[in-house]
Amino acid sequence: QVQLVESGGGLVQAGGSLRLSCAAAGRTVSTYTMGWFRQAAGKEREFVAAINSNGASTWYGDSVKGRFTCSRDNAKNTVYLQMNSLKPEDTAVYHCAPLTRAGWGFRNAASYDFWGQGTQVTVSS
Repeated sequence: QVQLVESGGGLVQAGGSLRLSCAAAGRTVSTYTMGWFRQAAGKEREFVAAINSNGASTWYGDSVKGRFTCSRDNAKNTVYLQMNSLKPEDTAVYHCAPLTRAGWGFRNAASYDFWGQGTQVTVSS
């Protein structure tokens, strides 16, 4: 079973940047598409980004497209999310997970079985 630890969150002013990391332990995630999701208080988990196993393809939610960039370092078993031009509406707990279920697609949280505790991102106006 894989353990995931997200880090890099914090408090930032609108327009600022943060870089989140997602370190996997217990097994390699290098063969998995990895997804980033976020969950704001009182809201459902929202798709943010995904990256395929070799990093050649990335996909983004409409609300973050052009501002966020997903990358990975398979040698370190780690996935990253560079977040630029942050907005107050980006405030949420951010989670990463390996895509483990087929059928629902990478934008659906039901496609992921293993989640870390997440890292809090707070953007002030």
